[in-house]
Amino acid sequence: MFTLVRSRARTAALALSAVAALAFGTTATAGAAAAPAPAPAPAPAPAKQGPTSVAYVEVNNNSMLNVGKYSLANGGDNVFDVAVIFAANINYDTGKKEAYLHFNENVQRVLDNADTQIRPLQEKGIKVVLSVLGNHQGAGFANFPSQQAASGFAKQMSDTVTKYGLDGIDFDDEYAEYGNNGTGQPNASSFVHLVTALRANMPDKIISLYNIGPAASRLSYGGVDVSSKFDYAWNPYYGSWQVPGIALPKSKLSPAAVEIGGTSQSTVADLARRTVSEGYGVYLTYNLDGSDRSADVSAFTRELYGSDAVYKP
Repeated sequence: MFTLVRSRARTAALALSAVAALAFGTTATAGAAAAPAPAPAPAPAPAKQGPTSVAYVEVNNNSMLNVGKYSLANGGDNVFDVAVIFAANINYDTGKKEAYLHFNENVQRVLDNADTQIRPLQEKGIKVVLSVLGNHQGAGFANFPSQQAASGFAKQMSDTVTKYGLDGIDFDDEYAEYGNNGTGQPNASSFVHLVTALRANMPDKIISLYNIGPAASRLSYGGVDVSSKFDYAWNPYYGSWQVPGIALPKSKLSPAAVEIGGTSQSTVADLARRTVSEGYGVYLTYNLDGSDRSADVSAFTRELYGSDAVYKP
C-alpha cells in the first residue's frame, strides 16, 4: 500500500502553527512591494552527471541546512540539486473573502534568516524553492473565482520569491478542503490563470508540481495548456513508481518518490535504478532530517551517480 506523502498528524501541527502565527501577525501582506534579496554568490557548475535530486524538508522539525551536508564520495559534488522548504500555506481571509499566502512561525524563521538558512545552500549551487500547501480553510489553487484573484495570489508568491531571494515555487494541492468557509469548488480556469500569471512574473525561476489534488488535473483551459510552464513534476506517493500525468519531457519528471528513512533501502535503490534505465531526469526524496542518513542516501546515489554519499555535519 502506498503511503500518502503528508501525515494527518503533521498536517494538524501545520494548522495549529498557522493559527498561532496568525495570532502574532506573521501573515504575508497581499500585494506588498518586495525589495529584492541580495543575490547569492555564483556557484560553480555541477560536475556530476545524472538525474536531478530533490529534497523536501519539514522545517517545522528540521533545518534546511541538512540538504547541504551530503556530497558524493567520488568527486565531492552535492547529492541534492533542489531543496524544498515545506511548507507555506494558502489561507483564506473570511472578511475579505480572498486567499492569502501565509507562513507559520517555522517557515517565517527560515525566510527571515535567509542569510544563514538559504544562502549557504545556494552558494553550493543548490536551488531553494518554497512549497505552498492548502490549510483546511477552503482556499486552494483550483478555486480562484476570477483571473484577477488568481493573478493577485500569483503576485504574492512571486513577491515572496523576490523578497527572500528564493529560486522558485512548488505547488502542493492537498488539504485545501474546498468548500470550507463558503469557498467554491474547483473550477476549470483557476489553476491555469494562476500558473500563467506566476510564470509571467518569474520567467527564470523554478515552478514545480506535486502531482496531486484537483489542480493537477486542471492544466488546460480556453485553449491554454500550462504544462510546459512547469520545470518539474513528481509522483506524490512514497515508495512507489508513478509517472506524473503532465506533458513534460522525461528529463523534467520524477516517477519515483521516496521517504528518507521511511522507504526501505532496497526500494530506494530499485526506484533509482529504474529512473536511470527508463531515462527519467528527476529523483524525489522527502523528509530529510538531521540524522546521518548517508546509508539511505547512498542507496540511491549509487544507482543515480555511481557513488556512495558522504555526510558531513
